[in-house]
Amino acid sequence: MDTMKIGERLTVEAADYARNSIEEAEGNEVFFVGSFNGSGKVEFLEAVARGNEHAVPALAPFVETGDVVIHNHPSGVLKPSGPDLRIASELGNRGIGFYIIDSGATRVYAVAEPARKRRIVPLDAEKLSSLMTPGGLLSRIFSDYQMRDSQVQMMERIIEAFNSDEILLAEAGTGVGKSLAYLIPSIAWAVANGERVVISTATINLQQQLIEKDIPLVRRLVKGEVKSVLVKGRGNYLCLRRFEEALEENSLFREDTSELEAIRKWVSSTDTGSRSDLPFYPLRETWAKVCSETDACMGLRCRHRESCFVLRARREAASANILVVNHHLLFSDLALRIEGAGFEGGAVLPAFNRLVFDEAHTIERSATSFFSRSYQLPSLLKQLNRLRRSQGRRTFGSLVSLQKRSTRPELFERFPAFLSKLKESAEKLDQLGLQLLSGTNSLRCQSLSSDELRQLLESMALVRSDITALITRIAAALESVDTEDDDQDLFETKTILERLSNMASLLGSFRELTERPESVFWMEVRGSGERRFAVFNETPLDIGPVMREAVYEPFKTLICTSATLTVNGQFSFWMGRVGLFSSEERLVAEIFPSPFRYRDQVLLALPTDPPDPSSPGYQEYVNRFVRDAILTAGGSTLVLFTSYGMLNQTWEAVAPDLEAEKIPVLRQGEDDRSRLMNAFVGNVSAVLFATDSFWEGVDAPGDALRMVIICKLPFRVPTEPVLQARMEAIEAKGGNPFFMLSLPEAAMRLKQGFGRLMRKAEDHGVVAILDPRLTRKSYGKIMLASLPETAVSRRDSTALMGQIEEFLF
Repeated sequence: MDTMKIGERLTVEAADYARNSIEEAEGNEVFFVGSFNGSGKVEFLEAVARGNEHAVPALAPFVETGDVVIHNHPSGVLKPSGPDLRIASELGNRGIGFYIIDSGATRVYAVAEPARKRRIVPLDAEKLSSLMTPGGLLSRIFSDYQMRDSQVQMMERIIEAFNSDEILLAEAGTGVGKSLAYLIPSIAWAVANGERVVISTATINLQQQLIEKDIPLVRRLVKGEVKSVLVKGRGNYLCLRRFEEALEENSLFREDTSELEAIRKWVSSTDTGSRSDLPFYPLRETWAKVCSETDACMGLRCRHRESCFVLRARREAASANILVVNHHLLFSDLALRIEGAGFEGGAVLPAFNRLVFDEAHTIERSATSFFSRSYQLPSLLKQLNRLRRSQGRRTFGSLVSLQKRSTRPELFERFPAFLSKLKESAEKLDQLGLQLLSGTNSLRCQSLSSDELRQLLESMALVRSDITALITRIAAALESVDTEDDDQDLFETKTILERLSNMASLLGSFRELTERPESVFWMEVRGSGERRFAVFNETPLDIGPVMREAVYEPFKTLICTSATLTVNGQFSFWMGRVGLFSSEERLVAEIFPSPFRYRDQVLLALPTDPPDPSSPGYQEYVNRFVRDAILTAGGSTLVLFTSYGMLNQTWEAVAPDLEAEKIPVLRQGEDDRSRLMNAFVGNVSAVLFATDSFWEGVDAPGDALRMVIICKLPFRVPTEPVLQARMEAIEAKGGNPFFMLSLPEAAMRLKQGFGRLMRKAEDHGVVAILDPRLTRKSYGKIMLASLPETAVSRRDSTALMGQIEEFLF
């Protein structure tokens, strides 16, 4: 039996990691997953399981073809046992190597070598395109299928992007059928080359459409083994350990346990542990007590690891070659990779190197949200209550449990006073934040007066000091507790301390706001009534650098597609917002036009008589036009606003008249989005008043939606803190922030709102844009040029009503 020195197979860093991990396991067996560097040595190593061969099934979420599984023999004898040979055979069938090392990580025996990476097989564009041609397989499956040239052209361009390792920007007009255009090449590539492809979207609706409808269809078109999985964030799954703790806590405090009892019954029958499979929707605070959390996961030390729902879901993902995710989950995976996990192995997702962004127009918003940090009083109090909470004479929390096992329980006796002191300083910071935010919903800290900023930083420093002091004292007290590393109370406490440390770090970063031009420091109000609280945020000014490091450089193929990536036919605005440059050698951008006959099927109504939107009479004009237009159309209208204030004023003015004519009037905020949409689509005469998220993602084909009324051009308020900072950054570089940011952003948003009308080839209707700036300001031409070419009517409101009626009926 030939053994080698460890340095012949593992890098020094990997060997040190293995040695330290085995020492932490007190010399017992540890299973590692390793991936190789360009020199053929194991460079990236992760301890993923402890125990004997029975731990091997737990490796699935972490191991890929071409990787190696390594484990130690505590005896020092590296000869493979019978179970070792069986494991090596099973892994070898998947192209995975198997090594045995000694506990000191000085010698290694290679039982089986990993498979070499496959030779890439290019996709056959002609063969795949034939699926969509007349007489092709798609038309044989669906007799009413009609080939769309733009769909075929888009697919062929995506095939080239896979074959040539390109970054492709593909704007696909409504009706192109972009999902099939990227799914066929993605699945064909995964089958032919054994490479996983990740498809990231912004909305749940599209994820469900892909998993339930589109991917099953493509399986019938592309030969080969295809497994697709919808990957959800761990917060969607029940944590069995936290669920047990919640039951115990509620029992101790004699709180209402009806929801927890309902979850208990569900747990005994569920295979997934996913919140979406619950027969009811739990309260947010209930689910927060029992869901899985990244930093609260005990991993290999958890006694529930064999039945863990998250681990089960990760195994499913690891065995799939097509993963469907949302943008937020994708960025959580990419963040771990650029922070040190690397791109060769698994992080939140298993390894992949081909990526498709659908609904790519939302990337900047999603990345900005994910890479922002925030501090708020409710989050702090939640963590402190998990440490120690009292109700009458009863106390509960991890510190209470640990005190009972401490050799110096007196160290814990002063914690109530320390916690009280921290709560007091935190409440004062919250009160100061609300005071500074009086009269506004949000503001940049740089806009505060010098005296206000000094007060804020001093208050933050006090909270930070109290947090740091509490962490120090608790850490010292934990030294007196005789417990094992896998003790749940100890783990819980350490998790809370880490979260408190992150809060203190964020509060400390506000001291550097003038020295950190790459970040925006700002405040906002959330909640309502007596539950209002201040939120302190740090947001990246520009997501370009992180996008380059996390997306553009590591992935061989990147497809970014949406119906709205251009302004006036140019990709430059969107590219600039996400850090892409035209000098990028791999970059290709192309527009695939909609096959819909907009000139025949859509009337763009532009009234000539509205007053200026800033004048007092504009609201009254909007009320009158909206009422008359809806009565003319008989309902079936989506009315889009840019503020809740105008939405509510218009609704209050016109709803009684509409309801008197038996037209149901729905308003955003009265119910959740999905139920509102179901009610709207389910009644062909219904009207929906909406703002914000309803400018996109609304899909109401046919008679459910015959008219869209846009009450104001969707310019964001220039005093929004992050927008204000980004505009100032453009101005500092000599640019014009209105033309380089505000205008193109509003044009893309207008394009989204316009796109709500036509969802299918046979749809027809009216889009009325009331804002006179579209025709009276020179920049209106840019916004109009971004919309599809339609029939256009510029008349006064009275004349337009007649034309709307004629066009619709």
